Amino acid sequence: MRYEGQVAHPVRVAGVRRALPIEQVQQDIWVPFFHLWGDVELTNACARELASRLRPLSFDALVSLTAKSVPLVHMMATYLSEPRHGQFVPYVACRRAVKPYMHRPVSVEALSITATQIRPLVLNGADAKRIEGRRVVLVDDVVSTGGAMRGGEQLMQQIGAVVVAKVCVMREGDLFQAPELIYLESLPIFTS
Repeated sequence: MRYEGQVAHPVRVAGVRRALPIEQVQQDIWVPFFHLWGDVELTNACARELASRLRPLSFDALVSLTAKSVPLVHMMATYLSEPRHGQFVPYVACRRAVKPYMHRPVSVEALSITATQIRPLVLNGADAKRIEGRRVVLVDDVVSTGGAMRGGEQLMQQIGAVVVAKVCVMREGDLFQAPELIYLESLPIFTS
């Protein structure tokens, strides 16, 4: 879509309406900024809907591809768990840098639409051990270019985990072509 000075983009996702601010992320590229942190109503609604779409699948853990997706993944794991039967869906979170607390981290290089340079996608070694050889679902809030998803797939290959599904709340633009991607709504990418 053409950017003509719009300041917000209306969306309805999982039954919740929001006006997303439009932010410039690169020269000549603007995107509606979808942000779950702090929005309990929206996070819970999206997590509930994504969890319902994952119920028919067989998997062992969820993998948050970014720190900003952790609240979403936590709520998805909560909705997918069966506490009365002692069954809880575990999750791990990737980071965009090696942190001092990490022991034997595993990493790959990944580029996103909001980054100006290639950055690592890192999983703490202890978390990598937890999902090694397991069936996992990759989760992100927004997928645009697919850089984080591709990086997540490479990371899972390194540790021997099998990706059974890729999910996000919003698919932004049509740069990432993956028919198996499970998403709730689409967002435009604006250009000049």
